[in-house]
Amino acid sequence: MTPKSVAVAGATGLVGRHMLQVLEERNYPVKSIKLLASERSRGKQLPFRGETLPVEVLTENSFRGIEVALFSAGGGTSKKFAPCAAHDHCVVVDNSSAWRMDPKVPLVVPEVNAKDIKWNNGIIANPNCSTIQLVVVLKPLHDAAKIERVVVSTYQAVSGAGAKALDELLAQTKAVLEGKQPECNVFPHPIAFNCIPQIPQSDAFGENGYTSEEMKMINETKKIMGDDSIRVCATTVRVPVHTGHSESVNLETEKKLSVAQAHEILSKAPGVVVLDDPAKQLYPLATEAAGKGETFVGRIREDLSHPRGLALWIVSDNLLKGAALNAVQIAELL
Repeated sequence: MTPKSVAVAGATGLVGRHMLQVLEERNYPVKSIKLLASERSRGKQLPFRGETLPVEVLTENSFRGIEVALFSAGGGTSKKFAPCAAHDHCVVVDNSSAWRMDPKVPLVVPEVNAKDIKWNNGIIANPNCSTIQLVVVLKPLHDAAKIERVVVSTYQAVSGAGAKALDELLAQTKAVLEGKQPECNVFPHPIAFNCIPQIPQSDAFGENGYTSEEMKMINETKKIMGDDSIRVCATTVRVPVHTGHSESVNLETEKKLSVAQAHEILSKAPGVVVLDDPAKQLYPLATEAAGKGETFVGRIREDLSHPRGLALWIVSDNLLKGAALNAVQIAELL
């Protein structure tokens, strides 16, 4: 690949820092790099390839001379600054939800729909973390047997809500163990030793009773898979895990797939690792997936309630494949 001039917007956040880490680990051909963040981060410095680089304040003129920009600075920031970058002939890979359902913007998971990158107009959307790991597993099964319906329940790590949420989990855990009342600032209820069926925590439920995170999974899955006929029902839950989203998935296919066939298909699927030997207690765990770029699948079994149903357990690092790694993979394809 030809070396590129790169910018990372939101560089000081959890995902932004992981983007820098992934760029370095995958030896992305960086000709020059600019680290961008809000006024609050003025004066901060971050390490990259043995150097300590200053963080600059993000402005409308930040992208002149930049070829690729990785954004993880929130939807409002992306709406304001991504068009500025595109206007300056920079291709933006955006991690927020701002552009995902825009029909003029491709929504890409490289293992699933890499070809959609070709029709970008300067902005490419990085999907929701929970959607990414889901479709990486669904796509090869869909190609083999056409998925008609998916029911997914998520067990999402606290790191998906940011650094302040992780601090709250730690503080609340300490408080509970000391017999004190946990204080809630980020989440509406205690997250320590608890599960909260509301993601994101700051949004109200929609009129249909679903959260915006659940609707993201429903709509994004159809767009990425390129098939609006797939019926999706999602329930998203925050659990007191540091890193690594887990998903319980039931799917119904037009053509019956046996467990053995599903194993064979998924063992050959790009970006997927099958961990499935219940007799040896081998199945995907968030603690084992953390720090790894693959999506892990196990507990593959027939759904006893449906003649053409399968049940799966899917786990992936939400900060890597669910965000930073997927964005860098898109940049590599560019």
